[in-house]
Amino acid sequence: MTAEVETQRGRWVIPELDTAAAERARQRQSRLTKPPGSLGVLEEVAVKLAAWQGTPLPRSRPAAALLFAADHAVTRHGVSPYPSAVTAAMVENFLRGGAASSVLCRQLGVPLHVVDVGVMRPPAHPPAEGVFFRRDPVADEPGGDLRVEDAMSEATFRRALEAGAAEVDTLPDDVRLVVLGEMGIGNTTAAAAVAAVLLGRAAEDVVGRGTGVDDAGLARKVAVVRDAVQRLGGASPQRAVQSAGGRDIAALVGAAARAIERRKGVLVDGFIVSVAMLALERMVPGAREWMLFSHRSAESGHRHVLEALGARPMLDLGLRLGEGSGALTALPLVDAACALHTGMATFEEAGVPDQG
Repeated sequence: MTAEVETQRGRWVIPELDTAAAERARQRQSRLTKPPGSLGVLEEVAVKLAAWQGTPLPRSRPAAALLFAADHAVTRHGVSPYPSAVTAAMVENFLRGGAASSVLCRQLGVPLHVVDVGVMRPPAHPPAEGVFFRRDPVADEPGGDLRVEDAMSEATFRRALEAGAAEVDTLPDDVRLVVLGEMGIGNTTAAAAVAAVLLGRAAEDVVGRGTGVDDAGLARKVAVVRDAVQRLGGASPQRAVQSAGGRDIAALVGAAARAIERRKGVLVDGFIVSVAMLALERMVPGAREWMLFSHRSAESGHRHVLEALGARPMLDLGLRLGEGSGALTALPLVDAACALHTGMATFEEAGVPDQG
């Protein structure tokens, strides 16, 4: 069965997995020169990619990283130790090649797409080699303070979804994995508010220290999220993202939906991206089957989101940077999974006796 989500330009369709290709990949795994199951999660990754790509010999490359950046009005409540202006400064840093995700993309040979969907100050610096920058028109629309008003109007929400989809549409057809990341001071507060609404959990369960707030800052974040949840009640997933999220989170939802529609797998980063993926899964059940979860963030609410998605992350390194850094760190594991799956000899090919 396929599932659909309504957008301005029609319906995005979540395609069916190729179960026949997955079964052929699983059979190949059983014939490789190793004890059955001995490569653990790497075997599961290869089979999952086979189902996405419709071939028993899947590949992890080419891959592309998409990073969506936006300011958040909620920063006025002291929910971050950094001022909102840091978002614009970090966008400049991505373009110059000095941010963590810039370094990882360079190291891995992955193009980095930085999309401004709501930053107060457009960058002046031209992008470095291998970095692509686009300022979407949705960036010029005002954002609201999620504590007391909607973060976006319904029209802005729809345009932010389309901004994410539009960036995926710039990717070549042969891109197999889309790595998703974000940048926005205050967006752990926005993500926590969306998570609390979607999961029906108390603010204390999902709010973490984000960029490193002290105890007083943490208390302010909890209060903000509590107020947002009280304002929203049992909102729908669309309403939760529109009212409590931000343009970066909405763009992540749209990018993932479009990538999946084009049969590209999604490599999910940490807490904020996972919250966006939870929202998409709630909008369109089955989208989660097209996702790989890279790591478990140190952000306290992430485990609740992963549990709700039934997700088993590949890494648990105490990361909490965001900007796609955890997903990029996990990408070599996906590369390894495919290399082992396609490159290892079978028992028959190697002339090695199988278990009797």
